Amino acid sequence: MNKKILIASIASLALVLGGCATNEGPTYDGGNYAQIKKYDVGTVLEDRPVVISDDGSGAFLGAIMGAVIGSTIGGGDGSTLASLAGGVGGYYAGKEIGKANGDELTVKLTNGQNIVIVVKGQHINVGDKIKIIRDGNKVAQVEKIK
Repeated sequence: MNKKILIASIASLALVLGGCATNEGPTYDGGNYAQIKKYDVGTVLEDRPVVISDDGSGAFLGAIMGAVIGSTIGGGDGSTLASLAGGVGGYYAGKEIGKANGDELTVKLTNGQNIVIVVKGQHINVGDKIKIIRDGNKVAQVEKIK
């Protein structure tokens, strides 16, 4: 198969699969969305910026894409070496791209308990009242209460 067609096919598949959801509202894990969850309400006492490391998916996808792109370079042994170099380079690039900025929030719950949670992609400030939806001992969602 032509390598350009293979790369175009992979890119097209990613676009099609990525466009299936509406992207409105919170996101839940497909394996546990139907489980009963509990929630806590509290007020944010402190907010500290943190960096959340890659969960491995960025590095994995980077390595695959780097290897595929590297395989299009050269021929014979050169193509093999380019695939290897592309995979290694893609791994490190994906690992860095997979990092995210987040916030470590110290929260005083309505029951008087203080907890610390880490969120990303939220616009929560000190003094905000929030609802923390728990999935067991994990934070499933955090949202401001108006």
